[in-house]
Order: sequence, then C-alpha cells, then structure tokens
Amino acid sequence: MAQRFKTSPLGWLARNPIWGFIVLIFIFFSFANPYFFAIQNFQNILVQTSTIGLIALGMTLVMINGNIDLSVGAVVALAASLCIDIQGWAVFASWGNWAILPGVAAALTAGVALGALNGLIVWKTGVDAFIVTLGAMLGVRGLVFVYTKEQSFFAMNFSFSDFGSSNLGPLPTLAVIFLICAVAVHFLLARTVHGRNSYAVGGNRSAAVNAGIRVGPHMLVNFMIVGFFAALAGVTLSSQMGAATPNLGTNYELWVITSVVLGGTKLNGGSGDIVGTMGGVLAIGILRNGMNLMQVPAFYVLVILGMILIAVLLLDKQLNRKGKEEIRL
Repeated sequence: MAQRFKTSPLGWLARNPIWGFIVLIFIFFSFANPYFFAIQNFQNILVQTSTIGLIALGMTLVMINGNIDLSVGAVVALAASLCIDIQGWAVFASWGNWAILPGVAAALTAGVALGALNGLIVWKTGVDAFIVTLGAMLGVRGLVFVYTKEQSFFAMNFSFSDFGSSNLGPLPTLAVIFLICAVAVHFLLARTVHGRNSYAVGGNRSAAVNAGIRVGPHMLVNFMIVGFFAALAGVTLSSQMGAATPNLGTNYELWVITSVVLGGTKLNGGSGDIVGTMGGVLAIGILRNGMNLMQVPAFYVLVILGMILIAVLLLDKQLNRKGKEEIRL
C-alpha cells in the first residue's frame, strides 16, 4: 500500500506541493483574464522564466549541498557584457556570424572561473558561502561597472538578437535550452554518483567525510556549475534584449533562491530536486505574468511572493520539528 501511494499522483503531489499551487493560480488567472490562455502569453511565460530557471538549476545543486551563491546576478551582468562586447571587437570583424562564438565562450568561461573561485575560497578557508558570495556579488558588480564604464553595450550582429526571439516549432528557443538543461541536471542529480553525493554532503557533512566523499572538491564542482548556468543565463538574456547593461541581473539572486525554496529545496541542504525547482520557477513566472495582465503594480507581486515564501519556510520548519519528535519517540 505504501509503495502504491509513493507512485500515485497523490503521493507525487505530496512530495511536490508547489505543482498543486501552480494548478490553483493557473485556474484563477484563466478566469481572471481572457488573454491569459493565449498561446503568445504562454510563450512569454516560458521565455520570462527561462533566465531565472537556468540559474535555479545550478542553485539547486549548491543549496542541496548546504551552501548558497549570492553572486549569480552579478555574473549574469558580467557574462552578458563580455558576450556583447567581445563579438564586436575589430579582430573578429571578418568572422561574420562566427564572431558570436568567442563572445559566448568568454562569457561562459568567466562564469565557470568565478564559480570556481567562490568554491575554492569556501573550501580552503571554511568561511560560510553566504559571506564569500556576498563579497563576490559586490566585487563582480563593481567589476562590471568598471568594464563597461557605466555604459550599455548593444549587439551589432542581428543574428545574435534574432536567436533570442526565435522559435523551435511552437516553443521559444530559449525555453527549449532551459528544458534541455533541466533534463540534464535532473539526470545528474538522480542518476549519478555526483548527484547522490550532493545529498549526502548536504544532509550530514561529517558522515559524508567519514564515508570517503571528498567534500571540498565536490562543492567546488557545484559552484562551477552554478557559475556556468548564471553565465549562460546572461548570454540568453542579452540575446533576448539585444543589449547588455551594467545593472542587468539585479536582484536575480533573490528570485532564484525564492524559486528553489518554493520548489522544496531546504536552506540547510540535503533535500530538493529539479522537478520541484521547475515548479517554483513556473509558479513565480505565472504569478508575475498573471498579475501584469491584471495591471496589478509590480511591488504587490513582491509582497505576495514574500508572504508565500515565509509561509513555506514556517510550514517546512513545523514538519521538520514533528519529524524529529517522531524519531525521538
């Protein structure tokens, strides 16, 4: 009987309650606004959530490890600026559309390198990841303003901008990239040794060390992954906008962490999955889109999301407390 419950829709929903919330707000906005059901609107939701979604994939790994990365928004801005600027350098003038490649490569390399730097400092110094990445957030954001001289960069290659607004069949290309990456990270977490070790390290670091897991290098890899996804989000966002600004990605770290926590990943690590994270990302996307259609001021969305996040954390704390009491009994 227990096994049937685990594999039933009810059991799945119990493990991923965020999807029940998505159904509720989906029904609400369907009745509240006649334009919500338009195909174009669904495409807009997918595009709008793809950027936050990409970063959330990497953040899920880091948070399952029991860490956090506050520098992702600044990495988005740096990657976007590098991508737009480098493809316009005179040395690549004869490359045509291929000039996009060195820009993208530099952006992704910068993201991975900054993630590696964060992970290395956390590993070697033992300083809490919150403090390390807070410093990185401020430092990288300042670096972006220095690099851009407080100016916006605009893509001169129209093929780059066209990519951001293109479709693959009925789906936006940026949404397809997000879905492919989500499947890849889900496989990494669910089917690989690295994924199993992520849960082990986040659940009980001392036990993981005793089990022979190399915790430091393991955390380093996850920080590099979130750096890669933050940079990729910067590339896709700049392609969508056709430009990069020094303020790009501001507050993205808050949206990403909120999405991941709403999806069921615990702040203290050891629990979470990509299915839940995708639910958290989609819930925020639908809320923002639906309330915009209803012409609700944007700050009300922040108020509602803040209340939902606090409620989820309080519920999670109560459930954990009851679970501990049952274990003692």
